[in-house]
Amino acid sequence: MNPAHRNLLNFVVFQVAWFACVLGGARGLELAGILAVAAAVALHIALARRAALAATLVVVVAILGLLWDSLVVTLGLMSYPSGSPAPGLAPVWIVAMWALFATTLNLSLGWLQGRPVLAALLGAVGGPLAYLAGHRLGGIDLPDPALALLVQGLGWSVLMPLLTSLATRLNGFEPVVAPRSPRTGHGGPRHA
Repeated sequence: MNPAHRNLLNFVVFQVAWFACVLGGARGLELAGILAVAAAVALHIALARRAALAATLVVVVAILGLLWDSLVVTLGLMSYPSGSPAPGLAPVWIVAMWALFATTLNLSLGWLQGRPVLAALLGAVGGPLAYLAGHRLGGIDLPDPALALLVQGLGWSVLMPLLTSLATRLNGFEPVVAPRSPRTGHGGPRHA
């Protein structure tokens, strides 16, 4: 598939699954959102050149998301109307959204790789906006919206450069290429 078409497909699938998750979480239909994410992640891994790397990135980002959002919940900065397996833990559908977000890091958001300052700025603005949208759609409760969004902005300004760096290392979509030779300056396909 053409990389531009693949990135567009990634963007569209992300948006559809994102809305399915938030609206499902807001209306007590978390399973619908989780299934939408599962389908999106399965498609993502099926399209990857190196499925194991793509899957590893999804799992690692989901774990980081569980830790981050659980911290924010534990601090009392936000809560969720449904889907939490235990007090102080982020709901399963939010963890699914982190897995979904991982699918964008090497595709529709791949342009952020190698640009940590830009990634931090986008995280500082985009992270809180996503949570604000989730709040407005009824999927997230924010007792003190200004404080919660400030903390999310600070957290995401650190998370985005970290995640884009991680995605560079776990890129299941890049072809396997041999390192450049010091004598010829050429690289070539490497057989895995």
